[in-house]
Amino acid sequence: MPTEKSMLEHINELVAEEKQLRASSEHTDDDRTRLRHLEEQLDQCWDMLRQRRAKTEFDQPADDVKERPVGEVEGYLQ
Repeated sequence: MPTEKSMLEHINELVAEEKQLRASSEHTDDDRTRLRHLEEQLDQCWDMLRQRRAKTEFDQPADDVKERPVGEVEGYLQ
């Protein structure tokens, strides 16, 4: 299970790639597909990080969080 630090590093890498793709003036179909995938990955990473932090707050083991499916994470109300 990744640590909080490694999760944050991964999030930062995904955000950097997303920014780089968005900075381009023209987007190919592959770029749009990659952006959508990056957004989904980021949502899953943030969800896992929130799970870890909630478990830690309530003195539960944070290492047993599971990555939730994209459809579930994308369906959350903002």
